[in-house]
Amino acid sequence: MDLQNNNENIRVLVGRVSIRNHVRARGKVFYVQVGRPAIDSCSDGSPRLCEGGELLDRILARGGRYTEEDAKAIVVQILSVVSFCHLQGVVHRDLKPENFLFTSGGDDADMKLIDFGLSDFILPDERLNDIVGSAYYVAPEVLHRSYHLEADIWSIGVISGQGLCEEAPEQGLQERMTAVQALNHPWLRDDNRPIPLDILIYKLVKAYLHATPFKRAALKALSKALTEDELVYLRAQFRLLEPNGDGSVSLDNFRMALARHATDAMRESRVPEILNAMESLAYRRMYFDEFCAAAISTYQLEALEGWEQIAATAFEHFEREGNRVISLEELGRELNVGPSAYSFIKDWIRNSDGKLSLLGYTKFLHGVTLRSSNTRHH
Repeated sequence: MDLQNNNENIRVLVGRVSIRNHVRARGKVFYVQVGRPAIDSCSDGSPRLCEGGELLDRILARGGRYTEEDAKAIVVQILSVVSFCHLQGVVHRDLKPENFLFTSGGDDADMKLIDFGLSDFILPDERLNDIVGSAYYVAPEVLHRSYHLEADIWSIGVISGQGLCEEAPEQGLQERMTAVQALNHPWLRDDNRPIPLDILIYKLVKAYLHATPFKRAALKALSKALTEDELVYLRAQFRLLEPNGDGSVSLDNFRMALARHATDAMRESRVPEILNAMESLAYRRMYFDEFCAAAISTYQLEALEGWEQIAATAFEHFEREGNRVISLEELGRELNVGPSAYSFIKDWIRNSDGKLSLLGYTKFLHGVTLRSSNTRHH
């Protein structure tokens, strides 16, 4: 087929690699197929043909009017492939309808994600600072030169709102769902569809393992107030770790789960290095209850409509099982703040018994979630 004569109707997956240059030495072409979230190789270097056109063309052809089921099917495909890329430590940074191509003209055609020219490798605790992407779809934090994988989620939100769902993306960085969490949302959830491993779990568990006993007690209390929707996601992630016969996981479970999903991209992105910071799990076991405490994001819970009730219930557990007398100086150390902040945090401690109040507990939880400050400069 003469590709030059058919370039208006046929899109070609071009470039020696699609996920940066991590396989250049092996001489293979790699692309990501949305319908089957995996990286496939083409050893002969031949480009793949996509005859169905761009997602943007289909959105425009429908006048921006998708049925709920059709919109859901497209969003699920997009989230599935992006979650796979994120697990490999790859952030695309240019997600837009023009970069999703259909393999054929059929309504049920698979999509392929292309154009990884702006993509980059990123560690779980790293932040990027270069401004790249397409203006309409770029996340606000990219313009502020401090962003992570959540920048891709913003772009997906814009795509979804462009004739698919009419829903604005979540503004806050910490509140924004990961791609895997979005797949667990009640609107998209399908018990017959496998849920991918979420790299955020590793980041949160690492932070939990390095937290003080007081912080861990606060998170354990919070985990006991989780909604059923939150538990669905956590149960799915825990199952992916393939717990031992006694229902526990250790460092080996986390290591093997990554290995089962590893590609050359993950190895070059150095994502597995996060396991070095989880070394304490090599000498202990973690059961599901503690896993829930370790793997929850306070910021995301705070964005829920029922957060006030969740926090109040969690505080009741904390009062019984973790709250204790704490000095202003110790609270400052827990929060990693100095004397200049004492005037602000002193109201978090009850005068009656020297323990955290409900306000203090919720504020303290907000400070528990890891905020990464390791920014890579190019």
